[in-house]
Amino acid sequence: MFVENLKDDFYDVIQGNRCLLLVNFDIDAICACKILQHLFKNDNMLYTVVPVQGISDVYRSYRENCDDVKYVVMINCGGIIDIVGHLEPPEHITFFVVDSHRPFDLCNIYSESQIRILHVPLDEDDIPEYEEVFRDDSSDEEEQEEDSDEEESRQSKRRRLNEEDMLRKRQRREWEEKRDTILFNYSQYSHYGKSSAVLMFEMAWRMSKDSLDMVWWAIVGSTERAILNKVESQVSVLEAGNLQGQVSRLSHRQGVDAEKQQQSALKIIYDKDLQLALYRHWTVESSLRHSMTTAVSLRLWSIRGEQRLKELLAEMGLPLAQSKQKFSSMDLNLRQEFRQMVENLATKYHVEDVLGASFTLQFGYKFKYCASDIVYAMLALLESSSKDSSPHHCFLDAMDCLSRMKKETLEKGIDKAKVMLASIFKTAQGILEMKKVMNAGSFLYVIIPEGVVDSRLFSHPHTLLMLAQFVLKAYVASTKRKGAAAAPLVASANYDFEEETCLLVGIPPVCEDQPRSLFGKAFEQAAKNINAVMDADYFDTTIIRLKTQDRSNFFDALATLLT
Repeated sequence: MFVENLKDDFYDVIQGNRCLLLVNFDIDAICACKILQHLFKNDNMLYTVVPVQGISDVYRSYRENCDDVKYVVMINCGGIIDIVGHLEPPEHITFFVVDSHRPFDLCNIYSESQIRILHVPLDEDDIPEYEEVFRDDSSDEEEQEEDSDEEESRQSKRRRLNEEDMLRKRQRREWEEKRDTILFNYSQYSHYGKSSAVLMFEMAWRMSKDSLDMVWWAIVGSTERAILNKVESQVSVLEAGNLQGQVSRLSHRQGVDAEKQQQSALKIIYDKDLQLALYRHWTVESSLRHSMTTAVSLRLWSIRGEQRLKELLAEMGLPLAQSKQKFSSMDLNLRQEFRQMVENLATKYHVEDVLGASFTLQFGYKFKYCASDIVYAMLALLESSSKDSSPHHCFLDAMDCLSRMKKETLEKGIDKAKVMLASIFKTAQGILEMKKVMNAGSFLYVIIPEGVVDSRLFSHPHTLLMLAQFVLKAYVASTKRKGAAAAPLVASANYDFEEETCLLVGIPPVCEDQPRSLFGKAFEQAAKNINAVMDADYFDTTIIRLKTQDRSNFFDALATLLT
């Protein structure tokens, strides 16, 4: 069931009780968790945070931590699975689901007791009516009952064959066919709803417990969705505008509150800025090269693109020596005029998208980061698990990036993010130069070669997703093939060499501003058609794992299915 009044029907209910928080491995979920932790700390509540990477993690983490727990809060996980059906929890446990993945599982929506979804239903959710998908038919039980008396058994068989029973069976068959169509239409496309971090912040605001730190965490969660193209650009702009209003209100309140003088150095600035990745912490040349917007517009994977980049820097009046040193070490005048330099030439070099509004957090003299800096750092830390660093440790490092007192962790994340973005660019460049983007007719696909440097990076879903988006935009910008902009893309990389498994990610076409993907259901059906074992463990249904040996047949089956 849906919960619309988060204060009365969620927070006031769990207050004073120990809670289990199951948190997905994504930035929006981490930011939402951080806001909840802050509220719990102020109200002296006991809680346990457990990060979960997939559906199997949910089962294991729940069973390991459900003792003495009455309430379970699931952040960006659980909404797409039948929680009660899979976990089989005792009746006294209630699950509160804060999940931006869509569509919700209908069993969760129509659960009247144990499942509470923190979401206001919208018309665009297009949720089927209960009677259309669930049917309470007592006649089914009667048909299954058998009497030991043979005479009564024969009579029962005769009754089942009479006209009334035949009519009931036909009606049920028609209802089932209609239900299957309704369920397919409802679950055909996967997409994202409202940011969980923004939802938690709005709850804190309505309880008058919000702060500048909280709104910053909501901003970071919202920014991640824009960077990874999880929501359409119009939604991101509206969300940013609403958050700017909250920033103005909180900044004014802080300015007049004498008790908060210790935080007077904390400022959140909303202003026009360059959408260049990490440019304040990198060199200008590297940031221009590794930012998707400028790399695609200038076609920097080609020799001609490199020449255009040098022409751009020269026309800006930026000496080559200055562009190759860290931005913070450049001449003060050049740093102050850099944004205007780019803005003056944006139209000529077709990089108009490089300008946009952005939030920047400033604390004291040395702590100044824009929201995208934090997102890139957190993504890099979150997906840097290895033999020496467990996923749980990476999750905690990513969460530490949200703390103003953990600047060292944030700087480490930014350094890793530079490596990540450089690897994405080099890999995309190799794929485009070697013409490895294959056309399957109804979709495009690309397989990351095994010998790629830092290939382990692409065994993580977010990094592979960013690479797929880069490759697709670059391919559409450079190809002469008609209809390329309307073609979705599937990217695949090795996941585990020992188990011989690969990771697959599907993304919608470039021409669609509303990022709804049909790959979730299509992957499931294609694997079924070739009898392949598909591991759909992720909360995003467009990300799956597959045996490497089945990949070729899987692409053939997918092409046949989508034709």
